[in-house]
Amino acid sequence: MSANAPARGLRGRAAIAGIGATEFSKESGRSELQLAVEAVLAALTDAGLGPDDVDGLVTFTQDSNLEVDVARSLGVPRLTFFSRIHYGGGAACATVQQAALAVAAGVADVVVCYRAFNERSGFRFGRTDRYSPEMEYGWYFPFGLVTPASWVAMFARRYMHVHGVTSEDFGRVSVADRRHAATNPKAWFHGRPITLEDHQASRWIVEPLRLLDCCQETDGGQAIVVTTAERARDLRRPAVLVEAAAQGSEWDQESMNSYYRDDISGLPEMALVGRQLWEQSGLTPADVQTAVIYDHFTPFVLVQLEELGFCGRGEAKDFVRDGNIEIGGGLPLNPHGGQLGEAYLHGMNGIAEAVRQVRGSSVNQVEGVEHVLVTAGTGVPTSGLVLGVDR
Repeated sequence: MSANAPARGLRGRAAIAGIGATEFSKESGRSELQLAVEAVLAALTDAGLGPDDVDGLVTFTQDSNLEVDVARSLGVPRLTFFSRIHYGGGAACATVQQAALAVAAGVADVVVCYRAFNERSGFRFGRTDRYSPEMEYGWYFPFGLVTPASWVAMFARRYMHVHGVTSEDFGRVSVADRRHAATNPKAWFHGRPITLEDHQASRWIVEPLRLLDCCQETDGGQAIVVTTAERARDLRRPAVLVEAAAQGSEWDQESMNSYYRDDISGLPEMALVGRQLWEQSGLTPADVQTAVIYDHFTPFVLVQLEELGFCGRGEAKDFVRDGNIEIGGGLPLNPHGGQLGEAYLHGMNGIAEAVRQVRGSSVNQVEGVEHVLVTAGTGVPTSGLVLGVDR
């Protein structure tokens, strides 16, 4: 039996029954624990459940809110399952995977995944004192590679060289996300689309990344309720089935980009996730009507499209130039606006948008959605989901 065999049995056994979030802001004015509790309560209300129904919680290792603190603040009487996932944004889809595994195995009945932080007004990312000087960071910091933007910039420059990609190609991702956010009332950039010229005029952060290639910093919380497919069918909202869920860490993986692989212009860990998702779900890229692709930095969106099989290696630049990622295109990306346009919640808000797309309730609804692919953070050990309509 292969190492992936247990996960293949997940298809259709678990479902997302509720989603909830706080507002997305730059200054929440309240604690991260309060944000978490608000988001979880909103998700439970969406599902038609209450704190008494919850017996499991899953979050990120980077989240400051202890599961027992969230449970006590909510009035959850007891927990039979609690879990945390490493690697920042790479954890997003894996939280749902953990919850789905728990309910499918019968160790919990209702598991809530949550992420809440004051990432803008509180402790901001990109500070060197957040990282251990051991391992790879000890090699990076002396040369000025001290922030996620600088790490991705190194990768992006090589990707551009190998495949003839331009800054404008990255900009098309930003323009599409912001166009989608402009019609989403929940998005921070609601009513504020940009043009490709705006992208090209934005200041450099670390060449070849411009300001508009980089995601936002956000205060807020997002929660997702997972239960068995059978129970979800009896609740308030249409059940959104977990058709596939996977994690991936590939050869010579580091906690961020590895510059020591033979080829540093790809994301093999995302390719590994993609292979598992297609195998588990029985689907192919052609079966997906829309995708929520983790967009902390625009270059990684292009590479993910290639690694997941939506186009060949080096072809993503042509894929986005042809308008495929816009609403009405062949594969609309991030209809909520993504982390570039809606909010940066370590990808959890992207999972919520995938749920809305399957339910048919998104403000930027794609026609005929049956299956949605979602990815988590890239450059790190990562994860992904395929969500689908309950038939």
